[in-house]
Amino acid sequence: MTIADISRRGLLKSTALLLGTTALSRIALAQDVPAGGRLIVAADSEPKNLNPAIVASNGVFFIASKVIEPLAEASYEGSDGLAPRLATSWEGSADGLSVTFKLRDNTTWHDGKPFTSADVAFSALNVWKPLQNLGRLVFANLQAVDTPDDHTAIFRFSKPTPFQLIRNALPAVTSVVPKHIFEGTDIAKNPASNTLIGTGPFKFAEYKPGEYYRLTRNENYWQKGEPKLNEIVYRVLPDRESAGAALEAEEIHLAAFSAVPLADLDRISKVDGIKVISKGYEALTYQLVVEINHRRKELSDLRVRQAIAHAIDKKFVVDTIFLGYATESTGPVPKNSKEFYTADVANYNFDVKAANELLDQGGYTRSPDGNRFQLKLRPAPYFNETRQFGDYLRQALAAVGIDAVIVNADAAAHQKAVYTDHDFDIAVGPPVFRGDPAISTTILVQSGTPDGVPFSNQGGYVSAELDKIIKQASETVDTAARTDLYYKFQQLVVAELPLINVAEWGFITVARDTVLNVSDNPRWAVSNWGDTALQS
Repeated sequence: MTIADISRRGLLKSTALLLGTTALSRIALAQDVPAGGRLIVAADSEPKNLNPAIVASNGVFFIASKVIEPLAEASYEGSDGLAPRLATSWEGSADGLSVTFKLRDNTTWHDGKPFTSADVAFSALNVWKPLQNLGRLVFANLQAVDTPDDHTAIFRFSKPTPFQLIRNALPAVTSVVPKHIFEGTDIAKNPASNTLIGTGPFKFAEYKPGEYYRLTRNENYWQKGEPKLNEIVYRVLPDRESAGAALEAEEIHLAAFSAVPLADLDRISKVDGIKVISKGYEALTYQLVVEINHRRKELSDLRVRQAIAHAIDKKFVVDTIFLGYATESTGPVPKNSKEFYTADVANYNFDVKAANELLDQGGYTRSPDGNRFQLKLRPAPYFNETRQFGDYLRQALAAVGIDAVIVNADAAAHQKAVYTDHDFDIAVGPPVFRGDPAISTTILVQSGTPDGVPFSNQGGYVSAELDKIIKQASETVDTAARTDLYYKFQQLVVAELPLINVAEWGFITVARDTVLNVSDNPRWAVSNWGDTALQS
């Protein structure tokens, strides 16, 4: 199939419209598109660091997971819900002090160097543990990684570490990077974090800021018959309303992470050639939270935090902002986590009168203009829903005399302001629950995380009791005892409100019906797409 063939069908009918550059146009016009074809995907952000071993977030995984692989991926099949990737098996010791990984043989990096256990040891000790936002918690007690041969890695822990945690963390936390590229460098600043070299089914080809990312087929991928596609192009569409229009115009094939606004789903689902898919996000439950800067005197007062919680109408948020595609949160563990969730927590029902009474009791009187005090509110820019909730929260707080001034920023500026500079009073955040509280949830409230770690407790909240529970759970091997600790964790978080959980939701993928093998695992959007194909 040639570029002309694609154009006649309407896809890529305007290369200038698609990418706004001549660089990819020349590539496309100079060669035939192989049988696997080019998948064009909407991307609404451009991560400042594309290395998933350092920044374990879905915005990074969406692109990088096709290039850099973890030890295992989530799966709908198997007793442990995992499928092998760079590891072919994993086994934990009874005492919780070691985990043994058998690694894939005959696997090479994209530059031709062999993948070995040395790469896994280097990634674990030099990247995941000291640098990664999630790995620094999961591997806090990782002491050494033995490599008795090129295809065995034995993780040794200084304290008992639950195998349940390590197993649950594998898809999100264990992206392996090449030792020969990063060793002896400033890892966080190494240019290879944005021009990725991995073992995955696709190679990183180029990035045009503001326009596109392009990945190309890895002809030497270890999984025979994959990848099916020749290329993946991520077209940068920061305006989410444009994703649906681009799909209908056949300028892109796929939009994930609800890039098509929820309000448009009913209409677009009726368009010929388009399918709407809710499956494929089960391991990526997003949580809408109000992040709180406890350095601010008023916000360090529990009564103020309780008042803010009472001022939020969660049902209105679910019904109006999410159009019913969400559920109300009761705390930091979502309801669909049957392994860890408890409903036995405090409840802050929507009650404006109670909120005003709490603020009055705290001595926060209204000035002549009706306001008690002013807060800087930063809504995360990642999704329509976080931005819309920011507008709603401003109005909800006004009803109780709190003047919230919204400060909008792009993704990079927002992350710097909140997680490095602490230049916020309250922020709207969408953290992800990844199957185990220790992977991505406890970091939101645990003290001591260095400045600059994204999606972590940068509000300055400190609770010795909560930190103790988090530490105990990270070292408790017995599954029942560990679950009980996380029940206490939820109860304490909801009682003390270091942050306020509002809603939890999954996402929607909208695709042309020519895209095959969509949503075939619980983390599909952030998995490797090795078997994803285009029907001619």
